[in-house]
Amino acid sequence: MRYLLIVLGGGAGSLLRFLAGTAIMTRFGRSFPLGTLAINVTGSFLIGLLMTLFTERFQPHTNLRLLLVVGFLGGYTTFSTFEWETYAAVRDGAFWLGLANIAGSVTFGYLAVWLGALLARR
Repeated sequence: MRYLLIVLGGGAGSLLRFLAGTAIMTRFGRSFPLGTLAINVTGSFLIGLLMTLFTERFQPHTNLRLLLVVGFLGGYTTFSTFEWETYAAVRDGAFWLGLANIAGSVTFGYLAVWLGALLARR
């Protein structure tokens, strides 16, 4: 049952990542990987929120953590895509764009985790 929950959560997270990333890139263009940045930041917020709720406020069944954190967020977040897009930008001569992607993802991702944890504690 645990494996099935991870597969279901991962599939749903991957589908949402694809839909959200496509929508963002269609709306804002492809010159900067804004879709990946937005997904990494929202995924960071959600893991901060969920893990704080699960460890400090509630004691949910471990299967809920497997479904939402391991499965859904594991499928939703796109860290390997982030790394590839950063590498490709630097490789193609857009060093500052690659650096902006690193700085934005790390800074805003951390702030999103912090904000999620802060909101979960209220």
